Amino acid sequence: MKAIVLVGGFGTRLRPVTYAVPKQLIPVAGRPMLYHVLDLLPDDVEEVVLATGYKADVIAAYVRAHPVRWPVRTVPEEQPLGTGGGMKNAGDGVSDPFFLLNSDVLASADLHAMRAAHAQHGGVGTMALFEVEDPRPYGVAALDAHDRITAFVEKPEPKDAPSRWINAGIAIWRREVLDPIPTGRAVSFEREVVPGLLPRGVFAFRLSGYWEDAGSPERILRAQRLLFDDHRGGPGGVPPGARGSGPVATMGEVRARDATFGPYVTLGARVTVAPDARVENAIVMDDTVIERGADVRDSLLGPRVRVRAGHRVIGQVLGEAAEA
Repeated sequence: MKAIVLVGGFGTRLRPVTYAVPKQLIPVAGRPMLYHVLDLLPDDVEEVVLATGYKADVIAAYVRAHPVRWPVRTVPEEQPLGTGGGMKNAGDGVSDPFFLLNSDVLASADLHAMRAAHAQHGGVGTMALFEVEDPRPYGVAALDAHDRITAFVEKPEPKDAPSRWINAGIAIWRREVLDPIPTGRAVSFEREVVPGLLPRGVFAFRLSGYWEDAGSPERILRAQRLLFDDHRGGPGGVPPGARGSGPVATMGEVRARDATFGPYVTLGARVTVAPDARVENAIVMDDTVIERGADVRDSLLGPRVRVRAGHRVIGQVLGEAAEA
């Protein structure tokens, strides 16, 4: 099998960080978000195809410089094509069936078991579903007694939601689902294609454990906590000479003597945290400087940010080279 990973989208809810860094390369628990998504794939996947859009050249260069255990090919789109258009654009030579993953979903999921379930059902597709309290922001499935999806409603009002089981952004599809997608225009696979596939057999694979759509600052920090708690964080720890508790992941050389760290922190390469500064529940990207006595909590700091001495940054998102 091969896998298509949808890596389009502008990351608007994570601006101003995403003006400089594509969402999929924001580090979460010490590794780019995209790499946590790829970790879900079985080792025997033949090829990963990244359907890229915004900052496609940046993503392609990063993946070349930081290879993973599968061959990776990037297929950029010249204009935004949506989920279905992105699949069609990247679908040449795809396997039958193939994995489809969203690049901003951080979850615990057994794709070996999902593949076995898909083979057993024999339908045109299998969609991973996750149960949530509020299904309004998502695509929601109605299920029969055999976990066959009988209806699929995008972003329903509570009274119209057929269940609380939402599209988790992980699926297995037969290659034939690409055939009806028109070429060269934006297509929502969920709205325009999936309803027509239901009579041919689309089944649910119910996820347990955790799941997070890491598309907003609050959710990306929540996803970081989930990954750390699942021992999926990157290497590192509290920097030498610093105080506090982990988990802390460092992505390169960090200077932080006599600084204090609370739990759930990612530090990019060449970060400097001065004495008496504190960082907690935060993502701090490359070349950022946090000066003496500053306090950074519940925040996302882009590259080359400077937090001035004694300042507090609480619940903020700071873009490249910002000062606070």
